[in-house]
Amino acid sequence: MTKRGTQAYTSWQENEERDRILLEQLPQVRYLARRIHERLPRHVPLEDLVHAGVIGLIDALNKFDQSKHVQFGSYAKFRIRGAILDSLREMDWGPRELRRKARRVEEAHRKLSLNLSRAPSENEMATELGMALREFQQLLGELDSLEVGSLRIESPWDGKEQDLCDYLPNAPDDTPFFRCLRSEMKELLTRVIGELPEKEHQVLALYYFEELTMKEVGAVLGIGESRVSQIHSLAVVRLRSRLEEMLGSGKGRAASPGMGS
Repeated sequence: MTKRGTQAYTSWQENEERDRILLEQLPQVRYLARRIHERLPRHVPLEDLVHAGVIGLIDALNKFDQSKHVQFGSYAKFRIRGAILDSLREMDWGPRELRRKARRVEEAHRKLSLNLSRAPSENEMATELGMALREFQQLLGELDSLEVGSLRIESPWDGKEQDLCDYLPNAPDDTPFFRCLRSEMKELLTRVIGELPEKEHQVLALYYFEELTMKEVGAVLGIGESRVSQIHSLAVVRLRSRLEEMLGSGKGRAASPGMGS
């Protein structure tokens, strides 16, 4: 076989392997898209999320580095999920009024946390916002759709939004700086999650680590799916508020480029 013929044969083999891997990972794309879609308003098409996930999968295949000794499926999962969330942010599908209410809830939580020196209860939050408890819990359920599984905070270093999922292991930025930063953020997350009320801790553990759906989490805990959504939403508010407080107070700033150098 000629050199040109050998190259063509190798290229054909590589393309065939890529197609095999892509087909193998497509169920994961649909699974992640469905999990995110179940918490979105009905007007957001599922197929749009699947399409974004496929683009993320292709991007993962192009950027995957076998020398990192990481399973491709694990690496692809975060790239797929990130691509879907990025597509949602570009859509700006969340109603502005609902986002305004979300900011009010976060501000009320911060204010009460400072005044009480502890995490406020749902009753206390409702009173602060001038709502009945049931009305506040209904709002929490509506706000949960804004999160779509993403814990985002404003960076105390440059003011830009950061997705805390970027600090999970096996991110593409595998440098000593990012390893240190991920380790520090994981330590903060562990500490903050440990401060949550037991029910909120259980919901996060079952939803994010056991990867159960909201309905399945409710079955395990013996509560309704809507109540799981409310608890999840309040837990995210608490986490974001506490992390912003800890990061803003100077914890982790030493890892920031340009500080102390």
